[in-house]
Amino acid sequence: MKHSKLTALIFLALILGVIVGHFAPDFAVKMRPFAVIFLRMVKMIIAPLLFATLVVGVAGHGDAKSLGKIGIKTIIYFEIVTTLALIIGLTMANIFKPGVGFVTGSSVHAIHMQEAGLMAATQAHTSVSDMVISIFPTSIVDAMAQGNLLQIVVFSIFFALAIMAVGKTAKPVIDLLNSVSQIMFKFTEYVMYFAPLGIFGAIASTIGANGLSVLKSYFKVIGALYVALAVFVFLVLIIVCKIVKISFRNLLKALQEPALLAFTTASSEAAFPTAMEIMERFGVPKNIVGFVMPTGYTFNLDGSTLYLAMAVIFSSQIVGINLDLNQQIIIMLALMLTSKGVAGVPRVSLIVLAGTLASFNIPILGVAILLGIDQILDMGRTTVNLIGNCVATVVIARWENEFDYDKMHEFVKNSNEEIKGNDSDKTIGQIKEG
Repeated sequence: MKHSKLTALIFLALILGVIVGHFAPDFAVKMRPFAVIFLRMVKMIIAPLLFATLVVGVAGHGDAKSLGKIGIKTIIYFEIVTTLALIIGLTMANIFKPGVGFVTGSSVHAIHMQEAGLMAATQAHTSVSDMVISIFPTSIVDAMAQGNLLQIVVFSIFFALAIMAVGKTAKPVIDLLNSVSQIMFKFTEYVMYFAPLGIFGAIASTIGANGLSVLKSYFKVIGALYVALAVFVFLVLIIVCKIVKISFRNLLKALQEPALLAFTTASSEAAFPTAMEIMERFGVPKNIVGFVMPTGYTFNLDGSTLYLAMAVIFSSQIVGINLDLNQQIIIMLALMLTSKGVAGVPRVSLIVLAGTLASFNIPILGVAILLGIDQILDMGRTTVNLIGNCVATVVIARWENEFDYDKMHEFVKNSNEEIKGNDSDKTIGQIKEG
């Protein structure tokens, strides 16, 4: 209910923003501070949320040896699939060029002036060596103050490895960081209550400055992302299912309830318990579901990873920064790290996007613009996140030769009988009404 109310308010804010931007452009432009304030609130979440969730995600499973074969296979699969998601995202962004010609020069300048307190517009890293040097912090306090995601990720990984090496002595630290991560999830939830106001300010000011013609550009962004997500599903997830000899159609049919919940709430977390239960009934052993699914929500959010790749290129395009192939590869390598800190709650991708742009000194104007349609974008990428993690559990189960085909066939049979039963009930009801 909470998610559905917020979703309704966000869509209402989106519609009001369009109306106010069109009929009262001068007033609408003055609403931009609401968007900037919301972005500042998002930025203040970055450091503690990423640090706590990443350390708990890496070190929370105990020492490195306890992860065993399943852990190694899971991480290998996650890295391969998320890398493919990044490649597809970058490719689609270069094909569609959603940021080219998005806003006028005067509008960009106006927003730059208002964002002067957030960051400066400079050039991105130009070489691999520059990026490698820059990801190692001289001070974690400075990295957190600057919101440098790459440096926070590197520190978090080393910190987590040290915790795993220390063992039981470090358990109080893990418990503390687990509490911090839960607090930050709640903190994020509170900040997201301000999303409708921020979205209203972002969409109203953008349309007020550029007119309704900017909606065409918004549709281009939405279309580009959903095409990219569809390409990922067809070229990666369906092929993966064919390789492990599992019907993707049957899997999708089994996941229709949690997938619909993920789509409507734009929250992977909301669909998480139902998806885990269904995957166990579908034939994946409980121990594999219990390890792969929670780990996937830190390391394998395919839709969000793909979106971040597109969003970074979009953000560079709208401010006239042309990233060559070398720079895009560097950004892809960076996103392989920063995307691992994406939590399964609405609009957290905006946090990671803002931090990634800051790491490469790209203006966060793109975050302000995408904020207006993020709910629509989030619905698609969250659904792909869910399906991607469920496919991952099947792959690991098959890899371990522990997938129960009899259970799957029974589940599919029961589902088909239930559908037929519902259709029969509808037919009987129609006859009675007649």
